Amino acid sequence: MITGIEHVAIFAKDTKKLSDWYVDMFDGKIVYDNGKGTYFVAFSDKSMIEFCVASTDNVPTDLEIGGLRHIALAVDDFDGAVAKVKAAGVEILKDATVAANGIGTMFFRDPEGNILHFIARPTPLV
Repeated sequence: MITGIEHVAIFAKDTKKLSDWYVDMFDGKIVYDNGKGTYFVAFSDKSMIEFCVASTDNVPTDLEIGGLRHIALAVDDFDGAVAKVKAAGVEILKDATVAANGIGTMFFRDPEGNILHFIARPTPLV
């Protein structure tokens, strides 16, 4: 039986630079380095992102194309997370909003063009 999603993988041109960006931007920690360009970055809830060396320059360009399109990152300080990302000068796809029900969202790209989504829920779904 599945107990959860252990990690997702991002294939990148510069895995060291990108994994370091995730560590610095989102308070992650590199927990695995195979010495050949593969890194695992872990977060406080024990979820991880794996960074693997890309062999192509294929970057998703549309938020609504079929297939895996973004990684949603849960944040406990929505305003602080938004400010940090904006200060880093990343490309914003959908600016930060907070709905009437208190859910905060924002879509943006990491330095290699991958789509990330901040989500702050007053009440978790599960």
